[in-house]
Amino acid sequence: MIASAHADSFARDHLPSRESSPELLYDLPQLQFPERLNCAAELLDRAIDERGWGERNAILSPGARLSYADLRERVDRIARVLVEDMGAIPGNRVLLRGFNTPTLAAIWLAVQKAGCIAITTMPLLRAKELAEIIAKAQVSHAFCEAALDAELDAARARCPSLRQVMAFDDDPLNKSAPQGHLLRGALAARCATKSGGFSAVATAADDIALIAFTSGTTGVPKGAMHSHRDVMAICACFPRSILEAGPDDLFCAPAPLAFTFGLGGALLFPLSLGAATLLVPQPSPESLLRAVARHRVTTLFATPTFYRQMLPQVGAHDLSGLRRCISAGEPLPAATFEQWRAATGIALIDGIGSTEMLHIFISARAAEMRAGATGKPIPGYRAAVLDATGRPVAPGVVGRLAVKGPTGCRYLDDPRQQAYVQDGWNITGDAYWIDDAGYFHFAARTDDLIISAGCNIGGPEVEEALLAHPAVAECGVVGAADAERGQVVKACIVLRPGMAAGDALAVELQEHVKTMLASFKVPRIIEFRNALPRTETGKLQRFRLRQETTT
Repeated sequence: MIASAHADSFARDHLPSRESSPELLYDLPQLQFPERLNCAAELLDRAIDERGWGERNAILSPGARLSYADLRERVDRIARVLVEDMGAIPGNRVLLRGFNTPTLAAIWLAVQKAGCIAITTMPLLRAKELAEIIAKAQVSHAFCEAALDAELDAARARCPSLRQVMAFDDDPLNKSAPQGHLLRGALAARCATKSGGFSAVATAADDIALIAFTSGTTGVPKGAMHSHRDVMAICACFPRSILEAGPDDLFCAPAPLAFTFGLGGALLFPLSLGAATLLVPQPSPESLLRAVARHRVTTLFATPTFYRQMLPQVGAHDLSGLRRCISAGEPLPAATFEQWRAATGIALIDGIGSTEMLHIFISARAAEMRAGATGKPIPGYRAAVLDATGRPVAPGVVGRLAVKGPTGCRYLDDPRQQAYVQDGWNITGDAYWIDDAGYFHFAARTDDLIISAGCNIGGPEVEEALLAHPAVAECGVVGAADAERGQVVKACIVLRPGMAAGDALAVELQEHVKTMLASFKVPRIIEFRNALPRTETGKLQRFRLRQETTT
C-alpha cells in the first residue's frame, strides 16, 4: 500500500476494518488509476496542461462566466489561503457551507488540491446538526458563505476542534464586499494577496478526499468516506457509459453540492468531460426552467420531486436545447416518467445511487429506459438481489439489493458499517426485484415494507398508483398499526391546487388504486396534508410519517 500524503491521519485511522470493508472492483481499463492521484489536479491541471481546455467555459452562473484557466487561478489562490493563512495540513477536515456558486465549487477543488478532506454541508442545517458533524469528523477548518454564518457561529462554541473559519461571498476576489458577522469578503481580501500556481499535494489514490454525510431519510446521518480514486471512478463510469455527453454540453443540477448526486452532476461530471456547468443558487422550479431556457442547458440532473414540480410550467419555456434529463435521489414513479416525456419529448434517465456508493450504479441510456424500471448495473458495477441468507433470488422475487464496484461504503467510525457491507457486498437498504430482461425494479426501502395480514406491501408501489390520479400532487405511504392485521396501508396526500379534500375524494382515490393494484394494497387510511416531510435534497422522510402515525 502506497504511503499516504496525509500528515493528519484521522480519516485513515477511522476507516472500517478490512473484514467489514467492501470488495472494490476495477475491471474496466478506464478504472486503472496511478497510485498517486489528486482529483483536483486530474480535473483541472491535466484538463488545461495536457488537454488544452484552458479557454473552454467551465462554470457559468447568473453573475459569472469562468473558463478552466479562470477556475484554476481561483482554486490555486484559495488553496494558498487555506495552507498559508489558515494553517491547514494534508488530511485536515474542512467544512464547506454555502449555496451552489462558483466560489463554493472553487473552494471544494482547492480543498482537494491542498490534500485536505472536504465535508460539504446542506445550507439549511442548523447549529445542532452542524455541531454533530464537526464533532464526528473533528473538523478543524471551515469556509462559510457570509449569508449563512449565524448557525455555524452558534455551533462553533460547542466545537473545540474548529480552529479557523473563513467567510466568503459569491466572488472570492471581490474586495469591495461589505463587512459582516464572520467578516464578509474575508476570503476575497486574502485571495487578492495571493498568486496562482499552487502545486497539488501528491495524494495517494486511496487517500480520503471527502466525507459525505447522509441526508437523514432514516433519522441519523452517517459519514461516508470517499477517496480521490472514488471521485475519478464515478467520472469514468456513469457519465461516459450512460449520458453520451461531451465537451460541448452544458450541465445543470439544482441539488446542493453537499448531496453527492449534485456534486457529480453539477461539478465532477462536466469537468471530467471538458464540458461546462451552470450553477444556480437556491433555484425554484420556475427559476430553474428560466435558467435552462436562457443558457441552453443540455444536461439536467434533478430529483423526481423537482421534475414533478416543474411539469406545470414546462410549456412556458423554450427547452429545445435540452437533450437529456437524469433522475435520481428517490424512486422515479412511472407516472412521472410518462408525464415528463409527454411534456418535453425526453425520456428521463433514471438511476439509483447512494451517498455510501458516491453516485449512480444502476441506470440505462435514454433509449433503453423503461417506465417503472431503474435500469441495469452500469459498466464497472455488479448488482444482485439477495434473500436474507445472502443467496440470489429468482426473477420477480423481491429481495435485498446488493452492489459491488469501484466505490463502496466506508463509514466514519460507525457500527452500522457491518450492516451495510456483508461478504464484500454493499447492502443498500433497498428492496428490489429483477425482471426477465434483467432490469432492476424498486419495491421499497427494506425498512419501508408494510406487512399487512402477512402480505408484504411496498409503499412506493402504492404511491406510484396514487400519483397517477390527476388530483394528487405528492404522497407518502406508510404502515399504520392495526390490531387485526398488524399494519394497514396509510396514504398521506398533498392535493393539486383547486382540488378539495374530503371523504368523497378519499373513496375515489381508493377505487382508483383498486383498479391498478391488488385490493390488499389499497390504502385503508387516507390523510390529506398541506406538505410532506422531506430532506433538503427532496427525499421523502417516511420515517417521520411513521413516527407521526405511532404517536
